[in-house]
Amino acid sequence: MGMLMFAAAVALFASLDTTAKWLIGSGLAALQVAFVRYAGHLLATLAVTLPKKGLGVLRSVNPRLQLLRSLCLLGSTGLNFVALGYLPLTTVTAIMFASPVIVTLLAVPLLGEKVGPMQFIAILLGFAGVLIVVSPWNAHLHWAIFLSLGSCMCTSLYFILSRMLATESTATQQIWASGIATLALAPLAYLQWQQPADGLVVLMMCLIGLFGASSHSLVTLAHRMADASVLAPVVYVQLLFASIAGYLVFHQVPGASTLLGALVIIAGGALLWLSGRRKRIAAIRTSAISISSEQSERN
Repeated sequence: MGMLMFAAAVALFASLDTTAKWLIGSGLAALQVAFVRYAGHLLATLAVTLPKKGLGVLRSVNPRLQLLRSLCLLGSTGLNFVALGYLPLTTVTAIMFASPVIVTLLAVPLLGEKVGPMQFIAILLGFAGVLIVVSPWNAHLHWAIFLSLGSCMCTSLYFILSRMLATESTATQQIWASGIATLALAPLAYLQWQQPADGLVVLMMCLIGLFGASSHSLVTLAHRMADASVLAPVVYVQLLFASIAGYLVFHQVPGASTLLGALVIIAGGALLWLSGRRKRIAAIRTSAISISSEQSERN
């Protein structure tokens, strides 16, 4: 169930990125789009939760981690939206596929998870895939690539912190994340504000906030049901949605290096999933043997 929820969240992430790129292409500033995305997210969350839970929903059991998680999400979105103004949707998406590899690495010191030989090979594959997509040896390397890499790092930290705060209320997490981002971006958006060209732009500005609220609510719920390293590889489903959206909306066809790099990264993610699956099966068997032994001793 956690993986299904995360897959739905990933589909909404692709919709959010597509809408953001379209809005930036329509003439809006990247930080203005980011502000609208979080302001809509905040308003939607408050409208749903405040009537039911009151102001108590604003209290967090761990304000410091909530603040850090919110800043990571803000950094991820801000860097990603600026990168989308210069790079194809599929390239940005492929770079974001390195997040499961980074999550696995961070899960060792931060969550106490262990990395086995298969996971280490998967990490190397993921790194190789990112190199293929980024192509640092290419003379035409675009500087926005580094913004996308920074966004990927922030996203990975966000997923780790979501796991750490799994016992926190979903509504509380959403209000903190969207509220802090809205307050931080408000003055910057004001300075760069551009009037929407038509009603369609206004509609897309409203939708991007709903995409953000829905997707991150699903992320929070998914991390309550499964480990961060189990959910991380599901993000690869986003390549399918990004490729379709990139072609239909922007008439962009993924380049050979992007597709090859994405496939290598996906192979690493599949290896991570298989390794995690073996560990879970082994843990279940160990638990079953232990319970059986206890029952035999009692009898």
